[in-house]
This record gives sequence, structure tokens and C-alpha cells, in this order.
Amino acid sequence: MKFLKALFLLLLSLTFSSAATAGSNLLDSIQKAGEIRVGVSIMPPWVMLNKKGELIGFEIDIARQLAKDIGVKAVFRQYQWKQMIPALQKGEIDIIASGLSITPQRALKINYSMPYSSSGYSLVTNLKLTRDFNSIKDLNNEKVYITAVKGTVSASLARKVFPKARLDIRKTERDASSAVINGVVHAFVAPSPIPEFISLKHSDAVDLPLKNPLLTTKEAFAVNKGDQDMLNFLNAWIIAHEADEWIKSVHEYWFNSLKWQRQVADVH
Repeated sequence: MKFLKALFLLLLSLTFSSAATAGSNLLDSIQKAGEIRVGVSIMPPWVMLNKKGELIGFEIDIARQLAKDIGVKAVFRQYQWKQMIPALQKGEIDIIASGLSITPQRALKINYSMPYSSSGYSLVTNLKLTRDFNSIKDLNNEKVYITAVKGTVSASLARKVFPKARLDIRKTERDASSAVINGVVHAFVAPSPIPEFISLKHSDAVDLPLKNPLLTTKEAFAVNKGDQDMLNFLNAWIIAHEADEWIKSVHEYWFNSLKWQRQVADVH
């Protein structure tokens, strides 16, 4: 009898625990708190600081509109890339909105919303050095020099796509940009929108030879495992703002123009 009584009490406890969990979710908690804690990492033009030290960028606009539609305030917390997912898992933030690309490895740890933006890795070429080239395949030549920043996905991608070319690996984005603009190298492989911005700034010296990226990525919101109501809301939010083209217009401002650069102190 004692065993049956103990079993009954355990089942009753689990039932109330499950009911309490079902009645309490992230979206409810955010609405009750009056704020949504958003994890971000500095990466222009997704996230950056203006001359006043305030956060601006594509993801900042996205998160603020999301908060407005929920009826709460967006509170931003900055992290290094490697710290963001652990911060989400610890409950320090409610959501990641920071140009986070979708990968299977990350999806094992977090839940992604449907994607709301797309970018990737592309390249910009020096006009003079490549003026006689007929296709992108001409870059895969032992006489061609291609630059990328040390230790990045771009460097690995350049080695894979152009195995015959000579890689001139640089320490910084500034060095690599200068090399292709000044004709020290034929091309610079980098994540978008770096090649696009270099082309906009130096259209007399460089060119964008590709219509599509060498490698495409999809970016999405991230929440903790089990936050299904929040995930459902995020997906509905994305669908609504893709339909009214608000996301598209914001993306075009931050990724297809340089108007925003007036707000920042130094963007290469």
C-alpha cells in the first residue's frame, strides 16, 4: 500500500508539473516582463555601434519591430559569437537575432525560426587584372592570386573553389580589401556584404563577377529547445512581414546601399 501511495503521489506531482509547464511559456513570460532580451554580436551591417555608441543595424531594426509587435521593449545584450548560444541556453537572453546562419550543428542545441534573410560568401575582383578573363573559372590558375582573411570560412572556401590559384592570406579585412583594390591580388573572397560594399565604394577599380554567392547561407531567429509557442509566433511574424515587404525594404537599406555609413565612425 505504501508503494502504491508513493507512486500515486509521484504521478500527481508529475501531472501538476506538466500542467504548470504547459501554462507557462516564453512568449507569456516576455509579455509579463514587458521586455524581450535579445542577444546580438557586433557584425556590420547586421549589428554595429553608431557615433553615439548606440546599437544600429539590420538585426536591431528587426528586433525592435518584433518587440513592438509583441507589445514590449527590446533589451539588447552583446556577446562574442561563441558566447551567444550558451547565453541563450543559460536563460540570460530570450532570443538571438544577430545574423545567425542556420547549420545542422547549431540546430542540435537550439531551435531556429524559418529564415528571414539570406547572405553568403562571394568575391570581388580587380578590374585591370581580370579584364581579359572570360569566366570565373579563369581565377583557378596558378598565375592568379586570391586573398582572404586568415582563419575564416572564406579562406577555406577559396582553397576549395580555386585549388590551383595562389592564396595570399591576410590578417585583416582592411588588408585584404586594400590588396584587391590596389591590384596586388586578382580577387578577394569574403562574406557578403563585404564584396558588395567594396564594389559600391570603388566601382572604378573592382567588380562583382558573380550573380550568385559561392556559398549561400540562411539567417534566422534562435530560441531554446521547447519554446514552441515562441517559435510559432516568430514564424507567423516572419510570414506577415515578408508579405508586406517590410523585411525586404529594411534589408535593402542595410545591405544594398551605403546611406547608413553616415551614422558610424568607421566601417571598412
